[in-house]
Amino acid sequence: MDGIILAGGAGTRMRPLTLSKPKPLLKLQDRPILAWSLMSLRDIAERVLIVVHYLKEQIADFMAAQKIFADYQLVEQLPQPLGTGHALACCRGQLAGDDFLAINGDDLYPADALRALSQHDFAILSNRRDDYERYGVAVGDEEGALLRIDEKPPRGRYASPAPCNAGAYKFTSGIFEYAPAKSARGEFEITDYLSAAARDRRVAVVESPFWLPIGDPEALAAAQSVDLAKWIPPPP
Repeated sequence: MDGIILAGGAGTRMRPLTLSKPKPLLKLQDRPILAWSLMSLRDIAERVLIVVHYLKEQIADFMAAQKIFADYQLVEQLPQPLGTGHALACCRGQLAGDDFLAINGDDLYPADALRALSQHDFAILSNRRDDYERYGVAVGDEEGALLRIDEKPPRGRYASPAPCNAGAYKFTSGIFEYAPAKSARGEFEITDYLSAAARDRRVAVVESPFWLPIGDPEALAAAQSVDLAKWIPPPP
């Protein structure tokens, strides 16, 4: 199985830290964020695709030096990043098999949760949060299948904590049967692919006990004291 790490964005919310360094290479505790992502996939994926664009040469240098994945490939978003759905589409011709995971490059997940995610054909990882109005709520049915993603709903719409989209997904190549239009932001979104798929096939909602989104300098600073080794075992 391939693992895709979405790492092509410019990290504008993380400035000034990302003015000269891509966000996935910012140091989190003793390693770059990207190293933690690779470690979370290490025992699940045989190969990783790293989607790059902004300061891609630095990521290329890091991947050439790292020892976590011997089998990897860089995939550039061309001519420019046009959203997470565009990043996914750029990988279509590079996938080695039918099944693959896709994860945000600035979010960290437990290895066990990604393993559970990988057992499905189509699935989304969720994490229950009290501040659900900041995220997309994964609205599911009684049997744990996704109905839709409600983006940044108003406070009070759901009981708290609500299951939020954590930005990790399991797909087969069937996801490329869908061709959603650009969102209101003028980008192609993975969530629109997922919502289209949920209308005619089962998309499992897999709950994770942990999710660490690292969106801005304050979040990065707070993450320095999180016990990440509890969720992402380091390589031997």
